[in-house]
Amino acid sequence: MTSIPELMRALQFGDSMLPVGAFSFSNGLESAVQEHVVHDLETLRQFVKTAAEQAATGDGIALLEAHRGAQAKDPSRVIAADQAVYCRKLNEEMRTMTIRMGRKLGEMALQVLPDPPLVSDWLAAIKQNESPGTYPVAQALVFSALGLTEEDTFAVQQYGVASMMLGAALRLMKISYLDTQSILFEINQSAQAAYQRVAMAQLDDMSTFSPVLDILAATHVKSRIRMFMN
Repeated sequence: MTSIPELMRALQFGDSMLPVGAFSFSNGLESAVQEHVVHDLETLRQFVKTAAEQAATGDGIALLEAHRGAQAKDPSRVIAADQAVYCRKLNEEMRTMTIRMGRKLGEMALQVLPDPPLVSDWLAAIKQNESPGTYPVAQALVFSALGLTEEDTFAVQQYGVASMMLGAALRLMKISYLDTQSILFEINQSAQAAYQRVAMAQLDDMSTFSPVLDILAATHVKSRIRMFMN
């Protein structure tokens, strides 16, 4: 069983308000609202559910591989997972999101944790343009350093995807926080099954098929509905 300190570390580094920038991204929801793909509670539920499923079969597989690489103290596995994530981000918005959050999380871990294994080497590889610095890999390294299992790490990743988007929904839509919490509770229930589906997968098995999500993310640069206006 997870000890109290381990559980509290998972809560701290899995918090949606962790200052790595998650609150400023919506994973395509801004454009989805603008284009009326998401316009009510049911379409929001479907949109977030799809995003969580895609995250499991894509980023989730790389996250597990990076966690196992960290446990084995094998930086080559970590870098391979990092590159696999980056190469599967088809648009600028998603690449910006994953790299910005990944590097910030790595830098935070270096300051907060007592000599986290592989994190400093990974950040050095990023500076040398040997590794892109994606968020799922940062999560894997941090939670491995904290002594948490890959199941715990996967749970935090799935929770983070859903909570980030639902937090954005509260700022973008006429929707109740009670509604968003109901959706989050529902999605949390499917995380165990999602882990079991991808636990034995390899990097070559990473796959996502969500063309609408990709198109919406690509149009975000010129979108007029945004969480933060400047």
